[in-house]
Amino acid sequence: MTTTQTLDPQACWQAVLARDRAWDGVFVTGVLTTGIYCRPSCPARHPARGNVRFFADGADARAAGLRACLRCRPDDLARDAAAVAGAIAAIKATEAAPTLAALAAQAGYSPAHFQKLFTRHTGLSPAAYARALRQRRMGDVLAGADSVTEAIHEAGYGAPSRFYAESDRLGMAPSAWRNGGAGVTIRWAQVSTSLGPMLVAATDKGVCRLSFGEEEEALRARFPKATLIAGGADFAALLDAVVDAVEVPGRADHIPLDVAGTAFQEAVWRQLQAIPPGETRSYAQIAAAVGKPGAVRATGSANGANNVAVLIPCHRVVRSDGTLGGYAYGLEIKRQLLERERS
Repeated sequence: MTTTQTLDPQACWQAVLARDRAWDGVFVTGVLTTGIYCRPSCPARHPARGNVRFFADGADARAAGLRACLRCRPDDLARDAAAVAGAIAAIKATEAAPTLAALAAQAGYSPAHFQKLFTRHTGLSPAAYARALRQRRMGDVLAGADSVTEAIHEAGYGAPSRFYAESDRLGMAPSAWRNGGAGVTIRWAQVSTSLGPMLVAATDKGVCRLSFGEEEEALRARFPKATLIAGGADFAALLDAVVDAVEVPGRADHIPLDVAGTAFQEAVWRQLQAIPPGETRSYAQIAAAVGKPGAVRATGSANGANNVAVLIPCHRVVRSDGTLGGYAYGLEIKRQLLERERS
């Protein structure tokens, strides 16, 4: 039995019509009339749907008697994947992140091409991947470190100044990672909306929690050592902007966020923010977009780990068959958000 049975033909055909590079490596398109197989993003003219069959990879297509397209060269994807894997290994092996030029030379590509290739496979540039890796290490080691300075060095930062130069990407102060928000002031409010009671909480850097039907006790459990302050004039303008984004959902890029996750989670969240209002994507499409087509379940977990509903629009992710799937705050809220965006 081949793996082609696990492919969703409708989703594959839509990817072909869109020439979506995110699906390159997820499957190949076999054109039975010409006897070739292509990447989903192949720039050649689209074949008729009835002449197309989808295969998990080039080996499956060749077993069916097809040959690789000389225009899009689908078999080169293996080389691309190996190049990215080698770059990731090089980044993980050293505290000082290799330069883009060095990574590209190791792979045998030009720096510009390799930057695009790496980003397509991982959802991050090489530099951003290295930063995210250090930040993830920072979060891991803070729990067992005797001091923040010790954790900074153990996480791979050459000096504390290097860490603090990137601290905005982490959101909360470093000690808060292991102390449940210690030293952080969080302003919060619960307001009524057309979708029901909504809790909004924010640090000085941005919104750190947006949820429906959640009480103050849940926020305190999430940040047990933070200083929680109800409302306030400084919070009013931000709260109004958040309420507007929920009542008339669409782009919320102007609202600052204070969230952090693993490199994979943050890559998934960026893909969620890239979905245009009124459109949806499947979990498989998001997994492919971050360069991990086999990580559909992990993508669902990353989607569920989103702490700021609507602002990072996890409601725009549906199942491959078009049904809504799950939602932390109930399918009715998800349905209403999508209907508002589509209208």
